Amino acid sequence: MKRYTAEDITFSIANYTILGLVTLVCLYPMLHVFFSSISDPILLMQHTGVMLSPKGFSLDGYRVVVNNPNISSGYMNTLIYTFVGTAMSVFFSSMGAYALSRKSFMFKKAITLLIVFTMYFSGGLIPNFLLVRNLGLYNTRWAVMLPVLIGTWNLIVMRTSFQQVPASLEESAKIDGANDFVILFKIFIPVSASTLAVMILFYSVAQWNSWFNAMIYLQDRALYPLQLLLREILIANSTSGNLNPDSDVLFLEEVIKNATIMVATLPILCVYPFVQKYFIKGVMLGSIKE
Repeated sequence: MKRYTAEDITFSIANYTILGLVTLVCLYPMLHVFFSSISDPILLMQHTGVMLSPKGFSLDGYRVVVNNPNISSGYMNTLIYTFVGTAMSVFFSSMGAYALSRKSFMFKKAITLLIVFTMYFSGGLIPNFLLVRNLGLYNTRWAVMLPVLIGTWNLIVMRTSFQQVPASLEESAKIDGANDFVILFKIFIPVSASTLAVMILFYSVAQWNSWFNAMIYLQDRALYPLQLLLREILIANSTSGNLNPDSDVLFLEEVIKNATIMVATLPILCVYPFVQKYFIKGVMLGSIKE
C-alpha cells in the first residue's frame, strides 16, 4: 500500500481545489440559465446577483417556447441539418481520408497540402456567397450543409487514423476480391470506430450550433435553424415579435429567453455521455502517427 507524504497530500488538496473551482466556473452559467428558466418571472426580475436556486417555480417560459411555431419549426430544421449534415460529412470525410491514407494514391502529398491550405486561407465571404448563389443553393437547406460538408482538421485526423490500420488487413481483403468500398466500410471504419465516434460528435455539435451560414444564405424563415432564432431572441432580449401581441406572456421575456437557451442546448449535451469513452482514444489515435 502506497504511503502518502505531506507533499502528496498538499498537492492533492491543491489539485482538487483548483479543479473544483474550474468546474464550478464552467458549470455555473448553465445552472444560472436553468434556474432562471424555471423561476417565477416576477421574482426573477426582482433578483440581483448570484443565483444558487430557482426564484419560485414556473414552467410558463417552457410552455410559451413549446407553443411558439417559430421555435418548433426551427427545432425541426436543426434536427434535419444535424442528422443529414453529420451523416453526409462523416461519409465523405471517410472516403476522402481513405483515399489520402493509401500509399498508392497519386499526388497524395500535393492534394493533402492543398487541403491543409484551406485551414489558413479562404476565398472570403463574398466569393463564397456568389458561389452558393450561382450553384442554385441560395435559400435552400443545402446552403447550410454543403459549404461545411468536410472539416479539414477532421479529415486529417481520420486519414491519420486510417494509416494506423495494419496493411495485412487490406491485403487479405484484396486477395478475397474486396474492392475499395468494401475495404473502407467493412474493415477500416469498424477498426477506427473510436475516431469515427469522435468525428460524429464534432460534426453534430458544429451543425447543431451553426447559425452564421443560415443567416447569410437563407431568406425563408421557415428554413431557419433553432440557433438563428435563438440569436434573434438574445439580441432583441425578447420573443414578443414572434408571439401574439394580445397574449399575456409578454412579461415573461427573461424567462422565455432562458427557457429557449435550455431547449436549444440540452439535447446536444445529452450526446456527450455516450461518446465520452471514445473521445480521448479516438482523437489520440487519429492525431499521432507511429
